[in-house]
Amino acid sequence: MENLFITGIGTDVGKTFVSAIITEALQADYWKPVQAGLTPTTDAATVRGLVQNSVSRFWPERHRLRLPASPHAAAAAENLTLRAGDFQLPETDNHLIVEGAGGLLVPLAPGLLIADLIGQFGLEVVVVSRNYLGSINHTLLTLEALRARGLRVRGLVFNGEPNPATEDFIAQHTGVPLMPRVLPEAEVTPAVVSRYAAEFREWFEL
Repeated sequence: MENLFITGIGTDVGKTFVSAIITEALQADYWKPVQAGLTPTTDAATVRGLVQNSVSRFWPERHRLRLPASPHAAAAAENLTLRAGDFQLPETDNHLIVEGAGGLLVPLAPGLLIADLIGQFGLEVVVVSRNYLGSINHTLLTLEALRARGLRVRGLVFNGEPNPATEDFIAQHTGVPLMPRVLPEAEVTPAVVSRYAAEFREWFEL
């Protein structure tokens, strides 16, 4: 089974789009442990609307926080403290895609980071990177932090406008497996997700 945690090199790099693609590719279950910000929609609702297969199950978030902010701040605004013991992986016989919040070292609570949650779950990690000034540094730091914690990287997804110089350097420097790339899309629709899912499905079957 592919049990994967989707993280990014920062916010707004395309984690939810990639989560939808891989969920559709594997007909996997999907779970987002913490949602911070409920309007205009949630990441789980977005993924559910993009996935067309009838197999995937969408598990409810453990915490749904109103404030669109770092989870530790959003929880504090509701007088909550998130704890590692709050989180248990859904019990499923299917593949499972777990989507994080923000980047790898985003705080959930004092002394508790997204990376700690990944280690607790024992999941392999898919890292989503987007090309921008500074993205090489952010990508390498993310991959280095994962390796320092003994967390296995399943693959790296480049999202957005291609930048061969940047992408070739990251690939050669890190040696991480490169998954199919995702290009800019005028609109993200179920049909677009399905098209990419076919490419990702082939990658997983190699």
